[in-house]
Amino acid sequence: MPSCTDPVANKLMAPQVKDASEHAFKAILTSLPKPGGGEFGKFYSLSALNDPRIDRLPYSIRILLESAIRNCDNFQVTKDDVEKIIDWENTSPKQVEIPFKPARVLLHDYTGVPAVVDLASMRDAMKNLGNDPNKINPLIPVDFVVDHSVQVNVTRSENAVQANMELEFQRYKERFAFIKWGSSAFQNMLVVPPGSGILHQVNLEYLGRVVFNNDGILFPDSVVGTDSHTTMIDGLGVAGWGVGGIEAEAAMLGQPMSMVLPGVVGFRLSGKLRDGVTATDLVLTLTQMLRKHGVVGKFVEFYGEGVAELTLADRATIANMAPEYGATMGFFPVDHVTLQYLKLTGRSDETVSMIEAYLRGNKMFVDYNQPQKERAYTSYLQLDLADVEPCISGPKRPHDRVPLKEMKDDWQACLDNKLGFKGFAVPKTEQNKVSKFTFQGQPAELKHGSVVIAAITSCTNTSNPSVMLGAALVAKKACELGLEVKPWVKTSLAPGSGVVTKYLLKSGLQKYLNQQGFNIVGYGCTTCIGNSGELDESVASAISENDIVAAAVLSGNRNFEGRVHPLTRANYLASPPLVVAYALAGTVDIDFEKEPIGTGKDGKSVYFRDVWPSNEEIAEVAQSSVLPDMFKSAYIAIRKGNPMWNQLDVPASTLYSWDPNSTYIHEPPYFKNMTMEPPGPHEVKDAYCLLNFGDSITTDHISPAGSINKDSPAAKFLLQRGLNQRDFNTYGSRRGNDEVMARGAFANIRIVNKLLKGEVGPKTIHVPTGDKLNVYDAAMSYKAAGQDTIILAGADYGSGSSRDWAAKGPMLLGVKAVIAKSFERIHRSNLVGMGIIPLCFKPGEDADTLGLTGQERYTINLPSKIGEIRPGQDVTVTTDTGESFTCTARFDTKVELAYFNHGGILPFVIRNLIQE
Repeated sequence: MPSCTDPVANKLMAPQVKDASEHAFKAILTSLPKPGGGEFGKFYSLSALNDPRIDRLPYSIRILLESAIRNCDNFQVTKDDVEKIIDWENTSPKQVEIPFKPARVLLHDYTGVPAVVDLASMRDAMKNLGNDPNKINPLIPVDFVVDHSVQVNVTRSENAVQANMELEFQRYKERFAFIKWGSSAFQNMLVVPPGSGILHQVNLEYLGRVVFNNDGILFPDSVVGTDSHTTMIDGLGVAGWGVGGIEAEAAMLGQPMSMVLPGVVGFRLSGKLRDGVTATDLVLTLTQMLRKHGVVGKFVEFYGEGVAELTLADRATIANMAPEYGATMGFFPVDHVTLQYLKLTGRSDETVSMIEAYLRGNKMFVDYNQPQKERAYTSYLQLDLADVEPCISGPKRPHDRVPLKEMKDDWQACLDNKLGFKGFAVPKTEQNKVSKFTFQGQPAELKHGSVVIAAITSCTNTSNPSVMLGAALVAKKACELGLEVKPWVKTSLAPGSGVVTKYLLKSGLQKYLNQQGFNIVGYGCTTCIGNSGELDESVASAISENDIVAAAVLSGNRNFEGRVHPLTRANYLASPPLVVAYALAGTVDIDFEKEPIGTGKDGKSVYFRDVWPSNEEIAEVAQSSVLPDMFKSAYIAIRKGNPMWNQLDVPASTLYSWDPNSTYIHEPPYFKNMTMEPPGPHEVKDAYCLLNFGDSITTDHISPAGSINKDSPAAKFLLQRGLNQRDFNTYGSRRGNDEVMARGAFANIRIVNKLLKGEVGPKTIHVPTGDKLNVYDAAMSYKAAGQDTIILAGADYGSGSSRDWAAKGPMLLGVKAVIAKSFERIHRSNLVGMGIIPLCFKPGEDADTLGLTGQERYTINLPSKIGEIRPGQDVTVTTDTGESFTCTARFDTKVELAYFNHGGILPFVIRNLIQE
């Protein structure tokens, strides 16, 4: 059988050596003593290797090294792998492959539900192949946070949280019950119930171990998560990053992740933030700098005396946005600030003592009171924190930073500019028009730049007490001066955990946020992921009928076109206090330095400076209001669950009973008719181009998470099953149903497909007939005729959220390959995981320079045998019109080639488990 003769597959199939006496590095297993006697446990000591190269390694690479040493069995992880990491300075530029076993996996329900669906389906496949289905069980800890991504339907109401929660349980009862079933059906899976918070904040405050003690063996916490902002945990000194659900499932099942040993950008911070400058201003500045520097596929490690000036929450804010600046991680090694945060969030003194002792003893602790040893980095950047100024980012990308003082001029330029990332192409004659309407019986008006959504949301900022309390102080000052947010602005506050509510109430400031309409709507992702809810009908009509470029301002991390809300074409990322300020002003077309944001109760103009709190004011409130007991009580409540969750009744069976009529949970077709024999590499011959894209096609374009358009193929499918439009819910909520999600592939209403010659929307040209069809209908027509399809794309294809459906959806549509200028890291991996070939044009070439229109038929001359394909090899592509060009096959490792041989990572895992 091919999988048995494939050395990579054999290596991964081998049983793990568990006896310490047989361990390849048993000689460096060292006792860690407790200060008062006894020992914390034993650990694999990097110091005991007596290798001077280790002292020059970045801290983030040391974590990879420890994992390789601890898991070294000379099968899945070899001594040669360990040597590659120790010799990082020489090996990392050569793109060498290493295996990595994370300590745990983090899931949330948007991607966690399909992951558990796949695991349940894999059990069925195992049974059908005559094997024990219970082999499909997580082998490492899985933390599943039911971050149910609240749809902002109820706002400006004291009971918004309860009302939204009840609505969520009505809508998602089937999904929640499925997750609860999984928590008992699968071993080693901890489920945090809905209503607890955003998974990344819960991970930071509660789940992050920093150091594990597993049966007396100590080792660093590390995590891969099914959301790209898993990187937030890097602010705590825990190595973590986002992967696709497909990779996460394999990691759960004991497969090492194959990764290219990354370069590490050393980012030196000095100085201190000036008064009035927030952590959000800092992270938007860093995002722009790092995007310009180029850090895709790399770790970024922050160091220097400026790091010691940043709170843990500030560090977490910076780490969180690693996907936006393109890095795999934005890492802050553990220091005294980390230890203080662990105590603040309720970790015991003994646990913190163990963490410090282990990390100091294993060369993983930074003490800024001591002279720093020089470490090697791939490249270097630096920033004086005193140079950071207030800013926002937009209107369509996180790295398009705009200094606050330049915002009015930038907005005017965006109106003038041609349609693009920084342009709306509004004619001069139309730029000052006013759309008058009636809102709840009162006169109202909108202009270009009017704010209609203002949301304090997202894990990026709601984990940070300084910016959350800053927002509350802006609201307080505005209330005292007599300013009010216009009633038609859809305002909301979605804390990342219940702790935020506790300190806002303790400070006495929540009432001022409420007065300005920023009532708490729930604990989870909201506007940042597109769950803004509907705008009032009168507001929506005023925008649509007059073609108004309306604005949303949110404290999030993503503002891609069409993500926040279909009717807000301009979307700006801002700190929470700036969100409140823009809500008060009611427009982004304002110069905060010169123009008033409103008129006070005394009839005088109120300016931005009148409502902006000082750093000292914020720190004073934080000192008295953010207390350790708040974290302890909040997470005790999590362990108890909530009444609605506890009342869910689920079956006790370990095999799931699929309901063929369910529109939420459906058995996927990935393992239908699966055989023990791997299918081998698939040829692509005379394929049609399904879609032809330019640059920056995001996973939101490929697989939107937001509302299901009433005219879409997914809507037609749901209508045929008796659902009303009001019950469609979102694509994100239906990720457990492949039939809905396949129809939702490329369904973003703002997608630009060159085959449509300027028309925007989720359609394409069926090349054989010339008909303009929905993408799904065109794909099904090709499949019915037995015709392969490919996709052409520009740079950064698949940027944005780590969304496995952005690979699963195209696979189900029959897409065999994507030819792009470049790929986002996680998405490229996901394509391989679903058996889709990722090809890169050669530098300086793309579809346009090669004269490709997408009307051609494409043949990809890939070797027919797995052993003949090499990672990164050149591949010739020919067309029926006579063109021929060379691409790079982006199978980056031998393991990825093994996945491709098996038709994807999940069939590979099943076959390997059966062979054990």
